[in-house]
Amino acid sequence: MPFYGGSELANVYDDALEKGFGLVASNIAEPNILMGLMEGAARADSDLLLQLSGGAATFAGNEDPVDGLKAMGTYIETIADQYDIGVFLNMDHQSDMEFIEAQMDLGIPSSIMIDASHEPFEENVATSRAVVEMKEEKDADVLVEAELGQIKGVEDEVEAEEAFYTDPEQAVEFVDRTGCDLLAISVGTQHGVAKGKDLELRPDLAGDIRQALRDHGLDTPLVLHGSSGVQPEQLQRMLQHGICKVNKDTRYQYEYTRTAYDLYREDPTNIVPPEGVDADRDTFFNDTDWSPNKDVFDPRVAGRKIRERIADVHADLTEVSGSAGQSRYT
Repeated sequence: MPFYGGSELANVYDDALEKGFGLVASNIAEPNILMGLMEGAARADSDLLLQLSGGAATFAGNEDPVDGLKAMGTYIETIADQYDIGVFLNMDHQSDMEFIEAQMDLGIPSSIMIDASHEPFEENVATSRAVVEMKEEKDADVLVEAELGQIKGVEDEVEAEEAFYTDPEQAVEFVDRTGCDLLAISVGTQHGVAKGKDLELRPDLAGDIRQALRDHGLDTPLVLHGSSGVQPEQLQRMLQHGICKVNKDTRYQYEYTRTAYDLYREDPTNIVPPEGVDADRDTFFNDTDWSPNKDVFDPRVAGRKIRERIADVHADLTEVSGSAGQSRYT
């Protein structure tokens, strides 16, 4: 099956560490972005790491996150069968232990990111370790990602007004005590809309963290959150220091809405009546000579354009991250 679990994802990260590339972890909330990502990854011959936040799972499940995970998991598995690349799913920024346990019981995600980075160090260690122990008790085929340091901005309704850079020696202690499989670090990126030229990025700090971990026998893949505003050359510098997973969400959200907007503004009268025409939607415009153009307002028209745009964006990102041409499964 092209939709794989944690043990196969670990092999991809091993390849990434050895060859110096990163997987672009791409957030989804509905099928059009999902479809575009799969097409873009397949075109680039790159394995694909999808991400689903708690909020996105709740949205997809009509306010029930477990139902949302089931629905999106089935969708991913079904469509992944159409492609020859490896497809994986990470649950992003998780904090609800009951929902995390449900994820492991369902066996859907390939990895789970426990986010207790806003808590004091000892609480972060305890919470992250509890997820690792849950994985071990259930013998779940899932990787556990944890975060140390704090990234400025808002992600899935969790807001941080300031960034706190990850300390290399504290990172060693954290990984050693928690047993996490991946470590998300804070090196100056920002959740949400950010201009890369204004970010105080510290690729040198990523290198220090990587070296400190290796000096203690820990070959732990590092994760970069909040990368949508990071410029290609900035990202490539980060990838030289053991960062194997690069999160993208805001960029896709913008491309989704901008693509639909560009379509509809080409001729607004395809969608809305011209000035002076009183068109009543309740009677579906029976009392006016004007009517909307179904060749434009059919949601599938915008949906196909969105998929095409997301595919192009993701294919380009795989070139930047170096994962293009690196699929283990083609």
